[in-house]
Order: sequence, then structure tokens, then C-alpha cells
Amino acid sequence: MTSTDWPVYSPFAREHYGRGLKEGESRGRAAGRAEEAARSVLLVLTARGFDVPDDTRARITTCADLDQLRTWLIRAATIPSLPFLFTPPT
Repeated sequence: MTSTDWPVYSPFAREHYGRGLKEGESRGRAAGRAEEAARSVLLVLTARGFDVPDDTRARITTCADLDQLRTWLIRAATIPSLPFLFTPPT
């Protein structure tokens, strides 16, 4: 049986256990924001009538860079065709 309520006695263990817990929570929130941003990009593309190929969908859903996803979201709303999602029009 496992539990997260085990006693952590030493100050070193308490500090590092707490730090690891906070880092894990922070990473989880960041991953959640990236997943939501990726879904938003795909939603806008679909709403605009673009047929999103599997390789493009995979590139979007595996991206963890929020700034990149925000850029793609803006482009998804304005691009004339799907190839411009990853390369801005000149």
C-alpha cells in the first residue's frame, strides 16, 4: 500500500519532497496549458474548414512551447491556406 502522507522527518527530506511536489505540479499545469493551446489551434483550423493532415495534427499536439502555439493560433485565424501555419506569409 502506498501513501503520500508518509512522515518526512529530516529537514533535508522535507525540503526536497516539497520542492519535487511543487515542480511536478508546475510541470503539470504547463503541460495542461500546452494541450489546451494545441486543441485551440486545431479547433480554429477545423472551424475554418481546413482538413488537417495527421502529420500536421501531430506536430501541433506534440508541441510544448506555449509561445509557438500562440503564434500558430493567431496564424490559424488568419492564414489563407494550411501550409502558411508553420511558415508565415511573406
